[in-house]
Amino acid sequence: MIKRFGRHPVILKGVGSLLASYLKLVRRTNRFVIEPAGFYDQILPDLPVIVAMWHGQHFMTPFGLPDGWSAKVMISRSADGEVNAIAASKLGLGLIRASGSQKAHQINKRGGMRGFIEALRALKEGHIMALTADVPKGPARVAGQGIVQLAKHSGRPILPVAVATSRSIELNTWDKASINLPFGKGGIAFGELIHVTADADDEALEKARLAVEAGLNATTRRAYQLVGRDDG
Repeated sequence: MIKRFGRHPVILKGVGSLLASYLKLVRRTNRFVIEPAGFYDQILPDLPVIVAMWHGQHFMTPFGLPDGWSAKVMISRSADGEVNAIAASKLGLGLIRASGSQKAHQINKRGGMRGFIEALRALKEGHIMALTADVPKGPARVAGQGIVQLAKHSGRPILPVAVATSRSIELNTWDKASINLPFGKGGIAFGELIHVTADADDEALEKARLAVEAGLNATTRRAYQLVGRDDG
């Protein structure tokens, strides 16, 4: 009964709305610094980009984008994904409901191919496309092929992004999820752009995938360092 009512649309909508309100509170009550300085002006010629983030570290990422920048985010069709989708929508993000999978036969079931096509269309229309680089459920912080394939076929570069706060709760979940807390300091770190050519072969794609991993790990460490922590 609890499981059934917990998935009721009214319940999910309420939880998603509360999550959005809570994230706005965290944003308002933390003093954020951005690195590198002047980043938004520097990145303008390269827009739109594919924003890469680690699963479980993604909750505050929408606040890394300036007002007026159009962005869409890819979110799974699961119940948890529905909560995240409602929150993301209330934070001003467009939605693509799909996710990847470690198992090839589940990609279509999860809307992966349709989501990939929608993401290509969004980038072509000038929207920033944001998605987690690692594929549920695990291994954590191992980038999948989907994001580098998207870069190859869209011609748009990948931008690693990480956000951390000085106060947070670290959960013992597969994705090492971090629940950011209010009343502290915040850090937003942007990495180097990762380009994938249209003729990239398997070796080049694997090199790009490893670059995404390295870029996200580096930006995550730096975001935590910006708020005086070493546990990123």
